[in-house]
Amino acid sequence: MKKITFPTPYTILFVVIFLAAALTYVLPSGKYDTLLYDKQRDLFVIQSIDTTYTVEATQESLERRGIGISLSKFKEQKIKKPISIPNTYKSQEAPGQGILEVIYAPIKGIYDTIEVILFVLFLGGFIGVFNSSGVLNQGVGYLAHRFKGREGILIIVLTTLMALGGTSFGMAEESLAFYPMLVPIFLAAGYDMMVPLAVILVGINVGTLASTVNPFAVIIASDAAGVDWTAGIIIRLVALGLCLVIGILYVIRYAERVRKHPERSLVKGITIPEIYQNHSHIQVTHLSLGAKLQLTIFALTFVIMIIGVSQWEWWFLEMTALFLVSSVVIAFVQKVGEKPFVRHFLTGACDLLGVAFIIGIARGVSIILNEGQISDTLLYYATNMVGGMSPMVFLPVLMLVFAVLSFFIASSSGMAVLTMPIIGALASVVGVEGQSVVNAYLFGMGIMGFVTPTGVILPSLAMVNINYNQWLKFSWPLILIYSVVLTILLWL
Repeated sequence: MKKITFPTPYTILFVVIFLAAALTYVLPSGKYDTLLYDKQRDLFVIQSIDTTYTVEATQESLERRGIGISLSKFKEQKIKKPISIPNTYKSQEAPGQGILEVIYAPIKGIYDTIEVILFVLFLGGFIGVFNSSGVLNQGVGYLAHRFKGREGILIIVLTTLMALGGTSFGMAEESLAFYPMLVPIFLAAGYDMMVPLAVILVGINVGTLASTVNPFAVIIASDAAGVDWTAGIIIRLVALGLCLVIGILYVIRYAERVRKHPERSLVKGITIPEIYQNHSHIQVTHLSLGAKLQLTIFALTFVIMIIGVSQWEWWFLEMTALFLVSSVVIAFVQKVGEKPFVRHFLTGACDLLGVAFIIGIARGVSIILNEGQISDTLLYYATNMVGGMSPMVFLPVLMLVFAVLSFFIASSSGMAVLTMPIIGALASVVGVEGQSVVNAYLFGMGIMGFVTPTGVILPSLAMVNINYNQWLKFSWPLILIYSVVLTILLWL
């Protein structure tokens, strides 16, 4: 019999899109009223199912609608998106999402994520230009020589750096930029493809679930819940430290086992993606001046990207432009002509075309839910489910609710403005502090971030040619450990 293989990321996403479309026929459609601050007119714009009207932008207007958010959060533009108004959910007629909508969804998703897709393609072009000189081979060989016998240090340092990116600015799609740099290093150290994948995904997800200053998660969520973002930070710092140590030990244990017994690799026999195939693992004891210059430009590009996102309010436009400029600079240092430069750039972009498509197709899930108008319905049912629970039960169940919702709503900021005003008001009735709700939101989304196909998981798997089921085999024990640890922290 022919061996059954696990489907590709594209098939997984189409299945999820189909299931989301089926839900639009099972669940009633409906929406909460929303409130948006109009800065130019200094008014609140309230959108309901059948009407739109304005009210004065005062604290009293917020309190009258059960919104426990300070007026200053709106006037200082810390909350820019429409927020849901508690106790305003209304059912309404909305078309079920049929075959045409399912077909259109990934195409609309590609339109909707074009800035991310271009970022990935320009990143591939940058890597293609840099790889053409063979300098990355030399750099990998040099690192293999310097860290021989101490490869575990790489796992500790790089996982920590990824976690810092996650906790400070919610690094997600940006992490795709690091695979071409890190994969050859770990392969040269004798590890398999799972190790660089785990270093990046464990790092960014631990950082995100324990967000300390991440403006796209903890700050927006805290503002929407009506609490100061520094409240609950001690618990998040403890979660960051504990989960980072646990994750590093877990990855090192697997990595060392694979290096000593390659036959025990969970990804034994996979094909190494073409973008990494030309890297030799020969140790290099000395780097030429030209190689050092190119490697410096290469590394400096990523440093500038991180600083730009975390300090200069950069987003995908600026990051994409950075990789384009760096490609040209590296080509200039290599002294290659215009035609070879274009050829190498296009070859590199082509290598990541599949990853770019996955990002766009994944957005199709959210499009189906929004056009079928069942996102708010899911929230409505979730809040009804947890409404009468005791605080001891409420928080871990709430963490689970956020985990399930994040399967359908991958955006941390989108989840915050949709859920926090509703669940924040519910928490005060149950007797739970607002910062605990924020932590439950972070922990739930962080846990689901390890597995949700609508997030960064599938593009990351495509970068290393690892199947979804192989990743699940690796990660499920770690997810279980984290779930227990984070539940205990919610009770403290």
